[in-house]
Amino acid sequence: MTATAPAPSTARARATASLPRLALVLAALLATLFTAASPATAHAALTASDPKDGAVVATAPAQVTLSFSEQVAMGDDSIRVLDPQGKRVDTGELRDMCSGNTVRYGTALHTGLPNGTYTVAWQAVSADSHPISGAFTFSIGAPSATDVSLPTAQAGGGPVGIAYGIARYASYAGFTVLVGGAAFILLCWRRGAAERPLQKLVVRAWVTLTAATLAMLVLRTPYTGSGNFSDVFDLDGLRAVLETKTGASLVSRLLLLGAAALFVAVLFGVYARRVAGLGPDATDRPEEETDGSDQADGSAEGEGTEEAYRPDDTSDLTFGLAIGGAVVSGGIAATWALSEHASTGIQPGIAMPADILHLMAVATWLGGLAALLVALHKIPGIEPAAVRRFSRVAFVSVLVLAVTGVYQSWRQLGSWSALTGTDYGQLLLLKVGLVAVLLGIAYMSRTWTARLADARVDGEAGVGAVAATVRTAGSVSRETEPDAVSESSDVSRETEPVAVPADPERAAQLARQRAARESALEKRVRDADPDRAGLRRSVLAEAAIAVILLAVTTVLTGTEPGRTVEREAGRGSTATAVPDRAVKITLPFDTGGPNGKGTVRLELDPGRVGANTLHLWSESADGTPFDLPEVKVAFTLPAKDIGPLPLAPEQAAPGHWAASGVQLPLAGDWRIDVTVRTSDIDQTTVQKTVKIG
Repeated sequence: MTATAPAPSTARARATASLPRLALVLAALLATLFTAASPATAHAALTASDPKDGAVVATAPAQVTLSFSEQVAMGDDSIRVLDPQGKRVDTGELRDMCSGNTVRYGTALHTGLPNGTYTVAWQAVSADSHPISGAFTFSIGAPSATDVSLPTAQAGGGPVGIAYGIARYASYAGFTVLVGGAAFILLCWRRGAAERPLQKLVVRAWVTLTAATLAMLVLRTPYTGSGNFSDVFDLDGLRAVLETKTGASLVSRLLLLGAAALFVAVLFGVYARRVAGLGPDATDRPEEETDGSDQADGSAEGEGTEEAYRPDDTSDLTFGLAIGGAVVSGGIAATWALSEHASTGIQPGIAMPADILHLMAVATWLGGLAALLVALHKIPGIEPAAVRRFSRVAFVSVLVLAVTGVYQSWRQLGSWSALTGTDYGQLLLLKVGLVAVLLGIAYMSRTWTARLADARVDGEAGVGAVAATVRTAGSVSRETEPDAVSESSDVSRETEPVAVPADPERAAQLARQRAARESALEKRVRDADPDRAGLRRSVLAEAAIAVILLAVTTVLTGTEPGRTVEREAGRGSTATAVPDRAVKITLPFDTGGPNGKGTVRLELDPGRVGANTLHLWSESADGTPFDLPEVKVAFTLPAKDIGPLPLAPEQAAPGHWAASGVQLPLAGDWRIDVTVRTSDIDQTTVQKTVKIG
């Protein structure tokens, strides 16, 4: 195929004019995703409290306890109890009552509290770094009027939450382009290290990731605390952040970015100068395509030519940069894995390495796609072989994404119902759909790549040859206007050098004119090949979908997993009744006082709609019958707003209570609340959801 430079067609002009519109549409979509993602839903959830929300107790409790679905970080002021006038009545001392898989914290109350309605406000930081908060009320004796207003804003919301969320998005985007751009150069197109557009892309990605990490570090105190921007200057708060898992991860990321800066300096310094002195065959052809005939041809032209085209001139440096870059990028990816979803929940020892591989594969694929798009738009001389190599790299990345993604989905969902019944599952379905669309467009890109390679084999005057002529002609003056350059023969004609005027302003004007002509000529070269233009459009479509995919992925990292949502709602712990067989459940409890640990076994026979018989046994930690001072049971059907239906079973023997005629009017998922008291002041409520009918 002969590369010519015809005037742009009407269709191409319309496509070019539509690019700003496409950018506006993408910006609107991202803005919608940003808004929907703030504040991020946390990983942990409040599962129980004692007293419960809205409870009316006869006497003042000695303490207030909160139970969570997963580990949280709390301080002395994380639980505040306020009387009807808004005065604090808690001692301000946090009690850690965690035991085994039970995550419970509490605070003691002052003695002699009068009757009335009390407000409990709490705030904590989930193990995956997201802040959570809430409030509820309980009453002593009888409800009363209160001057305390329950907070409506969630922790991590407001302007600070939006700023922190934007920094999170920017950090993911910067990491993706930084790793993917460097991988594209080292694995697909080594000569790209000497190209200014790719250099600018990678350096800007490093700056973005560094700035976003610093912003997250200084915003961490107001983000998890007051929500006021002024707290970024709180040095004590910053010191406390540095002692947390999230703070340590952010500092580690900054240190690794220092190593990444050294990597970038070598890549675009020593390495770029070395590959710039070699021919494209030596730097961009796979090793299996290079044989002894290349060296024989070089020796025929002289010793200097052979030395210039030796394919192993950059082999050692390329290998070193690849190993160093993989270690640094893997370390940066680990800062997310160690502080977010992968570090909590089940199987963290497997989940964290899988998350690192997942992030690396995403960056290699989508970041490499961004580098390819820049090369196709800004650099006329990219070879089809580089595009083919990126296609193979992207294929491997997609395989890694598929394996790690399936594991992560199973780990975070836990059931098929969570796939469609939770926000996390719905976002995951959207992500899978976007990946499918992206793969479809990538297949089209492979078709254009094959056509571009065939065209280069058939014709000697390809885009790369014209681009080389453009670079050669950059040092001389072209008397013709850019519109007159319509054939490749016009590009290669020689002109006499133009004398530099003595007037500096005139010289600068001529330099700008020459730069404008060269820019216009390069654009014509890029648009000259219809196959290249088709590839560029398909890669642009891939990049647009990739931006949306990256935004959805970032929202997904801040969304409460389906497994946790179902556990919070009680669906994940539902015991199914078997026809003609009693429902049997076992519940551990811990009232927090001396000898306050034990278990209760409850049997509901026959476990169906209508009349049932209830038996309850209590055992201490050593397995002996536990003669509790008081046991209460309540049944609630949340789906129908029925209950709680209280029940006070009678003691039949030490550690054994029973009740007959327990009426359950409807079928459904009934929650059974068992309240046990081990002393005059120590009591707790444990619960289980069972399916009746």
